[in-house]
Amino acid sequence: MKPRQSIKAFTLIELILVITILGLLATMVAVNIMPRSAEAKRNAALVQIGHFKNALQLFRFDNGFYPSTEQGLEALVEKPAIGRIPSKWPEQGYLESPTVPRDPWRNPYVYISPGLHGEPFNIISCGADGVEGGEGEDADITSWQVAE
Repeated sequence: MKPRQSIKAFTLIELILVITILGLLATMVAVNIMPRSAEAKRNAALVQIGHFKNALQLFRFDNGFYPSTEQGLEALVEKPAIGRIPSKWPEQGYLESPTVPRDPWRNPYVYISPGLHGEPFNIISCGADGVEGGEGEDADITSWQVAE
């Protein structure tokens, strides 16, 4: 007679217990990461606005004026064909990318020149909702919030 081989396997209760524990761990991680995601997007928008401000300063240094509201931030990646035409616009533009980046929520930045608050220009991200105003993740992120 052959000795009986023992078969090792998980029972249904063990599988349910493991799945439940994994679910609880995933929930705890998600709850702790979600607020950080909103903060990271806000910081990314502030950094991008800072890059725009630097590029606009270079534009003004080269040409003696800032792009108009109509020319927009696109004047940093493509030589304007409307309004006041810059005489010293570099062939590679003023940004590393060939297009104007969108904010972390995939909305276009708002550019106003002359700006509000006594500034020569303003750059605004309307936050997660893409609408002016709001609180929390929907709050606007503006160029006057970026330190020089």
